[in-house]
Amino acid sequence: MVKEREDRRPSPDELLQKISKEANGKLTVFLGAVAGVGKTYTMLEAAHDRLAEGVNIVIGWVETHGRVETEKLIAGLPRIAPREIEYRDKLLQEMDIDAILEQKPDIVLVDELAHTNIPGSRHVRRFQDVEELINNGIHVYTTINIQHMESLNDIVAQITGVIVRETVPDHILEEANSIQLIDIPPEELIKRLKEGKVYIPGQAEQALKKFFRPGNINALRELSLRFTASRVDQDLAEYMKQEKIEGPWPASGRVMVCVSASPFSAQLIRAARRLAGGLRAELLAVHIETPKRPFPMGDKERDRVARNLRLAEELGGKTMTVVGKELTVEILDIARTHNVTAIVIGKPHHSRIWEFIHGSVVDTLIRNSGNINVYVIQGTEEKNEEKAIKVGIRTALPTVQPVPLVQYVGGLSMAAGITAVSWMLKSQIEIVNIALLYLVPVFFTAFWWGRLPSYLTALASVLAYDFLFIPPIFTFSVSDIQSIWSFVIFLLVSFFIGGRTELLRSEARTARQREKSIRALYDFSREIAGVVDLDRIVQKLASHMGENLGRSIRVLLPDSRDVLMVQGYHNNESTHEGIEEQLLSESEYAVAVWAYQHGQVAGRSTDTLPGGQYLYIPLMTGDKVVGIFGAKLDRQRQSVTLEERQLMNAWVSFAAIAVERVKLTEQASQTALLVEADKLRSALLNSISHELRTPLSTIVGAASMLLDTKVDYSHETRHDLLESIQEGSSRMERVVINLLDTARMENGMLHIKNDWCDIEDIIGASLRRIGEATQKYVIKTELAPELTLIRADFVLLEQVMVNLIDNAMKYSHLGSTIIITAFQEGEHIKITVLDNGIGIPKEELPYIFEKFYRVKQPRKIAGTGLGLSICKSIVEAHNGQIWAENRLSKGAAISFTVPIRGDGVTIPIEVGD
Repeated sequence: MVKEREDRRPSPDELLQKISKEANGKLTVFLGAVAGVGKTYTMLEAAHDRLAEGVNIVIGWVETHGRVETEKLIAGLPRIAPREIEYRDKLLQEMDIDAILEQKPDIVLVDELAHTNIPGSRHVRRFQDVEELINNGIHVYTTINIQHMESLNDIVAQITGVIVRETVPDHILEEANSIQLIDIPPEELIKRLKEGKVYIPGQAEQALKKFFRPGNINALRELSLRFTASRVDQDLAEYMKQEKIEGPWPASGRVMVCVSASPFSAQLIRAARRLAGGLRAELLAVHIETPKRPFPMGDKERDRVARNLRLAEELGGKTMTVVGKELTVEILDIARTHNVTAIVIGKPHHSRIWEFIHGSVVDTLIRNSGNINVYVIQGTEEKNEEKAIKVGIRTALPTVQPVPLVQYVGGLSMAAGITAVSWMLKSQIEIVNIALLYLVPVFFTAFWWGRLPSYLTALASVLAYDFLFIPPIFTFSVSDIQSIWSFVIFLLVSFFIGGRTELLRSEARTARQREKSIRALYDFSREIAGVVDLDRIVQKLASHMGENLGRSIRVLLPDSRDVLMVQGYHNNESTHEGIEEQLLSESEYAVAVWAYQHGQVAGRSTDTLPGGQYLYIPLMTGDKVVGIFGAKLDRQRQSVTLEERQLMNAWVSFAAIAVERVKLTEQASQTALLVEADKLRSALLNSISHELRTPLSTIVGAASMLLDTKVDYSHETRHDLLESIQEGSSRMERVVINLLDTARMENGMLHIKNDWCDIEDIIGASLRRIGEATQKYVIKTELAPELTLIRADFVLLEQVMVNLIDNAMKYSHLGSTIIITAFQEGEHIKITVLDNGIGIPKEELPYIFEKFYRVKQPRKIAGTGLGLSICKSIVEAHNGQIWAENRLSKGAAISFTVPIRGDGVTIPIEVGD
């Protein structure tokens, strides 16, 4: 029975990954075991085939090495001219990546993927050029030998005895879309070497004696075949998953490697990377700092740890630094927390006695690992620890400063003081106690200045103790053999005290630095927690980071046109930079733009555009770049330490989240405004359509009847029809006037034309303007006698009265009484319109002056919901107030006040004015 396969809908992450892959170019790698197997030749043949198919293919860089066959194949292929770079007074050629990006061919040929570019190029390594071409949608054909893979570096060195300096991260080849293995038998390769088809005769002879021995060639062929076979297995597994073909799937997990300052720790990382590749698992590199060390790590050891962690990142792994008490406990705890399936550690070189005293880390791990596999790797110290690959930010430690002479003098002075006191009191102090007193300067010297001054102090104390207090005195000879053991024990104790004290000093210093960093990060997060002003957030970021790092800082964000602008800056006091120097130079700005466009670190201490003065790190949230952080690396501090790098990453990640939060808040506000505007537009259209349709229907109906010549209407009927037309027209006029007033107020085009006005005239003009509609109600006016004139806009206040009276008539029953009052309250005139309607619900009183707000009523009442909103705007424009309240008996009352002198100018009014 055949079971139909159900189509699985891809997740959003899978869709984004698929879209990203389709947008990028494809990488085709021609892989060989060694030089001379025909990689470049095969690549050029494939290029001719594509050219014959009409594909736009060009040569970016091809190295012929003087081979005639290769030079013949280059003929007929379009070629982009190389770029000339001046280096050490010589003009050298390098691939012109900008010309390739400008021409944007379909396929570009780039030979020798592991090549190191000439200083002054955009990137340090050629594989970085290839990555940029692929990210810009250009397909790349390239060549590489198997010995240039970073994870195989130590194996190749073990096989051939040659350390390969130019290596490529494994992920470059693993992410390639196609890998073609170019292989020939060793005999044929050796024959080609002897014929001079690979190297010139002199070089060929040396190569045959050293690197190109049959054993080496076979071993490298096996490595290339194994890698290609694993790639085929991976492609097959992916195909089976996509096509939902049933079969045993390899379980993925996580491989953890323990990184230390050991000289062969890099070999463990490469071995773990190979193991993770074979298991198709993730790589996790962990460095654990424990207090169980006789001495703190020196600068060389810290530098080695930093380089090892960077190597793990370059090989595609994640890194982690943890501080713990017990090494094995921390390793197992991290392994269980992160779902680690395999642990890779190095084979210890300690003696059995050392392991008996301190315990065996390997045995403890194996005994307590449970279901986690433990791989113990034998390593040898590398001859040259300097790595060839340097991708990303280069970390380094500050230059080791020599111990000042004053610290040695201080330790010796304290020892001299103890000697003087002991000499004066030697008759009262036993000789054993004198030996104990000499430990005091040793302790304080180690506590204040470190172990080296304390060791010198201890040695000087032993000599002084022997010379002055051990018989025979005033000589360095010892009559009692027991005194020699006392000296040895004293030196051992001093050695231990000095080492442990300096370790405590180092841990205290590290703890203070971490506490300072965490405190600064906490203060920054607290200050910006509720801030939605992007400029303020960016400036605080620059200030906090500048103060903590002691460097000049620039933070750049894109504007509405996606153009980077400096939004925050901090100038280091030691650089004496002024505020006018907050902007970046043209060259520095170009580096920042490149980092923003490509989402990669660039600038000084990196492999991309390292000629700048600043290190630029993208502010990223997911795959989106929201800005650029720049830190100036001056001549005294051209590299960043591991601690600085970790601190920068933490700050940059937090700042990116804060910037993204503000932008999302702004987008949410704009979306809310759009939704509100859409609601207002819908309400406006609904109100206008009803308010205009009803009177318009009345007008059209009455006009049609009057134009009907077949019917002879009486004088009274014609008069009623004309009144209907007039009433409908007046109603439409009020609607149109309200709409125009609202539009003018929204656009800021409503201007107050103050003049001296009489309140009684304003009320009378508004009643006349409403016209016949007021005859259906009882209108009463209660005006205070001798009301003073007010300085206001007559027309606008008339509109206010028209809207209030019209509102009162809408919500009152026909024939009910509407009262208009006006009287003076201090420097204001108060006018109130009272009706006898159903009143306003108490909870709706604060909202009745908002645009398009209609009080909910059991019966449908005409209106647009703009009248009271217009009244509020006009009254407030006169520096007045308006409010609504329910009457004690029945109905509602809407009142407003306006100042008597609207603009504060007193104009004398004479009789008759």
